[in-house]
Amino acid sequence: MQTEMLNQPSDATGETVEVPAPTAWPIALAFGIALIWGGLVTSAAVSVLGAIVTLAGVVGWFRDVLPVEKHEALAADLRLPAVTTRRHTVEQAAVVEDALRAWLPVEIYPISAGLRGGLAGGIAMALLAMLYGLVSERSLWYAINLLAAGFFPASVTSSVANLTSFHWSMFGVALGIHLIFSVLVGLLYGAMLPMLPRRPILLGGFIAPILWTGIVHSVLDLVNPVLNQRIDWMWFVLSQIGFGVVAGLVVSRSERIRTWQRMPFSFRAGMEESGRHHDGQEGEKP
Repeated sequence: MQTEMLNQPSDATGETVEVPAPTAWPIALAFGIALIWGGLVTSAAVSVLGAIVTLAGVVGWFRDVLPVEKHEALAADLRLPAVTTRRHTVEQAAVVEDALRAWLPVEIYPISAGLRGGLAGGIAMALLAMLYGLVSERSLWYAINLLAAGFFPASVTSSVANLTSFHWSMFGVALGIHLIFSVLVGLLYGAMLPMLPRRPILLGGFIAPILWTGIVHSVLDLVNPVLNQRIDWMWFVLSQIGFGVVAGLVVSRSERIRTWQRMPFSFRAGMEESGRHHDGQEGEKP
């Protein structure tokens, strides 16, 4: 009874509105769960601390909503604000002509554009990596062998002489890894670049390489310790930017195709429907 009296605002009038009271316990709960998982790769003490914070977050959150949810009264301004704008013209999104609603982008790049962009970017990245090998170790195969080092024992990859020499097995592994990732990232560029039609190189050439470098930096020690010990991050970022610029140029210069959203659902679902043509118009009745 006392809790209900505390939750009910005494000065609630027609100019106030009752809203749920603010609480920080959900943030504490999320932080505790993050600490539990972070302790799996750092220390058990971190997981123990995360369990304590998680338990405190659960208890605190439940106390805020049970047995009675806490509310507070806020003053409500009933005056309608004046509608003003600094825009002199209204920008309209381009939509398909015969659709009431459209999912943007209306036009996308074909899959072949992503494949071509990935392969072209992969060639540019490989040339930069080989140039790095020539500059640092005077070997075309140094960067290639480093890429494949995670699949071979330490006895093979610990010697600089082995890393600067040509090996068919390491070359094949590195080529497979490079082709797979180049094609996958190229397909990703083909799907993302239509969302930034005005500045495709900004996303493909700079934003995406920086994000990808951060991801690789956090997991490289687990995937390829030899590469993590010998990598030059300046050259790595440069090669990623080279990949992104070349792939972005190839994809953005490809001809875009319109999506099927202007078509009727029956046609998009592959259903046979009499009296309707592929363009979505009704056919002539006999």
